[in-house]
Amino acid sequence: MSTDTAIIDVSHDWITACDIQERFMRRPGDAMDVLDCGARCRQVRALGGDCYDFLPLSSGRLALAVGDASGKGLPAALMISNVQSSLRTAASFIGDDGPAVLGAVNRQVHASSLADRYATLFYGVFDGASRMLRYVNAGHNPPMIVRRGTVGWLDAGGLPVGIFAESTYEEGCVRLSPGDILVAYTDGVVEARNRADEDWGVAGLQRAVLENRERDANGLVDAILASLDEFSGGLLTDDATVVVIRVR
Repeated sequence: MSTDTAIIDVSHDWITACDIQERFMRRPGDAMDVLDCGARCRQVRALGGDCYDFLPLSSGRLALAVGDASGKGLPAALMISNVQSSLRTAASFIGDDGPAVLGAVNRQVHASSLADRYATLFYGVFDGASRMLRYVNAGHNPPMIVRRGTVGWLDAGGLPVGIFAESTYEEGCVRLSPGDILVAYTDGVVEARNRADEDWGVAGLQRAVLENRERDANGLVDAILASLDEFSGGLLTDDATVVVIRVR
């Protein structure tokens, strides 16, 4: 095989891998009648370590996941693919039990990853009938809940997955009302910096959400990323993922 042919083959493999990774993130669509959902993942390299997912459960509930693998590029992409496939398998059997799902994902990721690799992961299950959100936060940036102008954070859970084989997780729960907004994100959003080397931070994210909270879910995702770009000049150094859920 000539060098030129090898380069073409490698390039084709990368394009295929990128396409597979993008398709692996389920678009929210009309996930549930009572929810308006939007999501966007920006990667600073061809392959990245962020993911989001919407998982319809057999019980009629909807699971939401947002994850972020340590590192960047291909190693992070392989890690988050492992996390996401493990999560889908666990959710298909025990989806309503968040701590059990995260425990199963943690054991699988720990068994199949290098010692210095791990991932943060937020997993929530929303019941449309009761409007209850039960969640587990495995070391992830706490999602924001906005209701009537007040802001809360979803931080109950445990350690990132993949660090210790026997990590255990606790569940948090919150009842959502019509008009409430959940914003989940990865650290590439709040750790973005401007030319003065200042962090956008949680304060920047919160300001963007509150200023645009009347928009629909996709509009709010767009507004958050536009505010982030205005602050950073578009110079992101880490993958950035934003997921918005608005209760109708």
